Amino acid sequence: MRWPHALFGMINPERFVGLAEQCGLIGELDDWVMRRACRDVCRLHGQGLELRVGVNCSALNLSDPELPARVDNALRSSCLPAAYLTIEITENALMGNLLQAADSLQKIRELGVRVSIDDFGTGYSSLAYLRRLPVNTLKIDRSFVRELDTNQQDQELTGAIIAMAHKLQLRVVAEGVESLKHVSLLRSQQCDLLQGFWFSKPLPVADLLEWLSLYRPIDVLPPQAQQQVS
Repeated sequence: MRWPHALFGMINPERFVGLAEQCGLIGELDDWVMRRACRDVCRLHGQGLELRVGVNCSALNLSDPELPARVDNALRSSCLPAAYLTIEITENALMGNLLQAADSLQKIRELGVRVSIDDFGTGYSSLAYLRRLPVNTLKIDRSFVRELDTNQQDQELTGAIIAMAHKLQLRVVAEGVESLKHVSLLRSQQCDLLQGFWFSKPLPVADLLEWLSLYRPIDVLPPQAQQQVS
């Protein structure tokens, strides 16, 4: 999500989500984003593109007992099947109220929605919580991926996270992938999914449709690089 401001241009969520939380508007903001994301994915489905979407959930909303009902409403209003939606929760947000989080996430999972732990590895928590939470996916924080091609310790850490997650029957997404070297190293570690600027910067739906029309998995090259190769 980006805020196109008349004076300051495109503003990243890091600058305004905190303000929304302070002003008591984060519930409405999260709801709007979820409804819009579900609607946009349905639009893509209508064009034969069966993609999934992940929606971040604020730590404040995670403690709201009405969160599962709000997720259900977003799915119903957009007619999106639950299997195509993932709710992403940061690791630190989970630690704020683990019991409430576990209850809400279990109800969300019962809807058929997937649950992902975002920014994994940056929190100050025990790994024991993974046994208590109904999650599907871990997302390795970009701080571990940024220097993956030059830092042996980062390579060992990402490899350990991926191996541990797979032992727990969890899928792994690596954030911050920005080079073909990152792609190669993460593939060798059997990472399930990759995300980052190597493929594309954030795009509005209209531009995403164009990107998808150009993309071909030529050894996971982004469209602009594929055009140069051809």
